[in-house]
Amino acid sequence: MAFPERFSNLPDYAFPRLRALLDIHEPGGAPIAMTIGEPRHPFPDFVGEILAGNLGGFAKYPPNDGTPELLTAIAGWIRRRYGVTLEAERRIMALNGTREGLFNAAIALSPETKSGKQPVILTPNPFYQVYAVAALTVGAEPIYVPATAATGFLPDYAALPAEVLDRVTIAYLCSPSNPQGAVASADYLADLMALAEKHDFTIFADECYSEIWRSAPPPGALEVAAKTGADPERVFVFHSLSKRSNLPGLRSGFVAGGPEGIARIKQLRAYAGAPLPLPLQRVAERVWDDEAHVAASRALYHEKFALADEVFAGLQGYQPPEGGFFLWLPVPESVGDGEAAALKLWRETGVRVLPGAYLARDAAGGNPGAGYIRVALVAPKEETQRGLTTLRDCLYR
Repeated sequence: MAFPERFSNLPDYAFPRLRALLDIHEPGGAPIAMTIGEPRHPFPDFVGEILAGNLGGFAKYPPNDGTPELLTAIAGWIRRRYGVTLEAERRIMALNGTREGLFNAAIALSPETKSGKQPVILTPNPFYQVYAVAALTVGAEPIYVPATAATGFLPDYAALPAEVLDRVTIAYLCSPSNPQGAVASADYLADLMALAEKHDFTIFADECYSEIWRSAPPPGALEVAAKTGADPERVFVFHSLSKRSNLPGLRSGFVAGGPEGIARIKQLRAYAGAPLPLPLQRVAERVWDDEAHVAASRALYHEKFALADEVFAGLQGYQPPEGGFFLWLPVPESVGDGEAAALKLWRETGVRVLPGAYLARDAAGGNPGAGYIRVALVAPKEETQRGLTTLRDCLYR
């Protein structure tokens, strides 16, 4: 039986790969999970009441693009957060989680060729793995651009050769970045938009961690596009309630961008999408309208940021994240690489972390994640403190 070649070189996904590495060994202590970015803070207490009151909606096909009320709520949040007014029906579409949107938008918007050549899709390296699969699905060449300490943990797309940039159809950007927690400044975003205009490509801004920040709200791509007068069709942003509102199981997100691009994404959704069930859309309408729970959750992350700074004070290479909820920790040379560190931690202490190489690809200069581990700060404060202290004593002392 024949199978498609385009996915034949994909490595195992990060978490099955981690299980294969660790689960053949007994943990060295009571397990402490610090791998997956699954928020464990409380979600809003009104969620259950709204869901219970709308159970009858499970008997109906949900609106493909989002209820008018949900789109209005999202538009209101964008206006309050970024000072940008969008026509909800033409410039926003609800998503069944942003992973769906980040994938399907590439199918809808990346042309088969560009100037008669194979298109290129740019992704930071390390990156959220759906970017690479989207590129392969549309027949584009994925180019992994290092996002290392030398570049402020953001990709330097402008440094690519002009002949490569001229083939680009889509450039993915995550800010705050996963896994490093770097924030793209307004100047960085404006420069990227100018580059996109010069070389005629579209920016996909993955902003799912935008509401988890330390010192100031990260600028958004829509905000910068409006201020600089960028073509609305150049910029599409993706947001989610998973991280903002501690509701990863709700699968509520959205994409917003230019009206022509949104129309093409909606057309694809009509044929092959999986819309959010109506009761969940009713919950999301209320959640996007409420900021009190977001501020309360962010305050808990601030406590854990401060805790991490205290635990790793003086550690060479430690970079406090500006946003998101991950630590991107360098592995001591005496330990080896990220896989060796994860295995050592598990076997000696029971702390479970993710090797950085599992979030990146080999490229010129090697795998930029190989010398790191990713540590999620999602557990309650006491468990996080115990995990971080144990990790420090095992790897760095």
